Amino acid sequence: MSKTTASGVPDELRRRLGVADAVVIGLGSMIGAGIFAALAPAARAAGSGLLIGLGVAAVVAYCNATSSARLAARYPASGGTYVYGRERLGGFWGCLAGWGFVVGKTASCAAMALTVGSYVWPGQAHAVAVAAVVGLVAVNYAGVQKAAWLNRVIVAVVLAVLAAVVVGCLSSGSSDVARLDVGVDATAGGLLQAAGLLFFAFAGYARIATLGEEVRDPRRTIPRAIPLALGITLVVYAAVAVAVLGVLGAKGLGSAAAPLADAVRAAGLPALGPVVRVGAAVAAVGSLLALILGVSRTTLAMARDRHLPHALAAVHPRFGVPHRTELAVGVVVAVLAASVDVRGAIGFSSFGVLAYYAIANASAFTLTAQEGRPPRAVPVVGLVGCAVLAFSLPVISVISGAAVLGLGALWYGLRRAIAHRSHRR
Repeated sequence: MSKTTASGVPDELRRRLGVADAVVIGLGSMIGAGIFAALAPAARAAGSGLLIGLGVAAVVAYCNATSSARLAARYPASGGTYVYGRERLGGFWGCLAGWGFVVGKTASCAAMALTVGSYVWPGQAHAVAVAAVVGLVAVNYAGVQKAAWLNRVIVAVVLAVLAAVVVGCLSSGSSDVARLDVGVDATAGGLLQAAGLLFFAFAGYARIATLGEEVRDPRRTIPRAIPLALGITLVVYAAVAVAVLGVLGAKGLGSAAAPLADAVRAAGLPALGPVVRVGAAVAAVGSLLALILGVSRTTLAMARDRHLPHALAAVHPRFGVPHRTELAVGVVVAVLAASVDVRGAIGFSSFGVLAYYAIANASAFTLTAQEGRPPRAVPVVGLVGCAVLAFSLPVISVISGAAVLGLGALWYGLRRAIAHRSHRR
């Protein structure tokens, strides 16, 4: 039975999601706009070593996913690494993780909303973006099961579009396997930067962990759902990267404004172009839906601990969702989407998310064998990998991301000092 506040309002979420629902939410987060947008900047960084960069990103993502799954099974509550860092490393690290996640992913929400607008109606991208945010907040407000159902539809459409791109490119006479060869243009720094950028597209499995309070039998469901979602995503991404590289080559892919649409055009299939545009818009909607879910749940957890206004900690008595955090996140994202262009926030978001997962790996390292810890090498590789990829991102992303984390640390210190002074009185 759910706990209630003094006023009789429930403050816990309802456990409604099974393995299939959790996997679909993870897929909706990962197989989203990233595959349509992240390949080009990653190819510019890695050159002909793009597939190696994808492999590096996948290894780090696997370690992060394993650590997150073990922690989520141990602490099946909303908030993800905010909760794990708080419980395993202390309040400061939990707050820092939550701060980085909420700020970085709120920017990502606005970027995904603008992606929807730019594909659906380029001349009115901001208006369409705001409408998309309002509509998806309404879906989330009505209950997480409805959001999971919409995710199923989105994932099915995007997978069908990506399958058409892969089959069309690989069966085309324009495809050449020699374009997959790694040349001298692939440098270590470029490969790491590409891996950091591609990590943006892999990071959606966190959404499964942040929904831990809404998953049935979380000790069994979450450890199964996260690796499944990540594995499916890796296979899809690898197939798409190989197909597009085979047609465009690393140089052509790196200069492409819309890489998948350009690839099907170069493959002699211009009729697929509009289909790819629709798929990209639908994928961005899926990413936005899952991002709003994840940000609102982490905000809920931080509000419960008063790191954010406690009024945001309310759960709707009928729909069983954190309705105030849903609305607050929706308002902030809508304002950003209406007023600024944040499509350049991929690097900034990646820095915040990599810091978030670095704390997750450090937390997983403290688990005992009885608590279900992963092999020791997993969190070590994950932690080191996150740090290396974070500082391999473009300089502006590193500076802005570090500044935001510094503000979060300062806010935590001020709150602690004020609380300590009040206690002494």
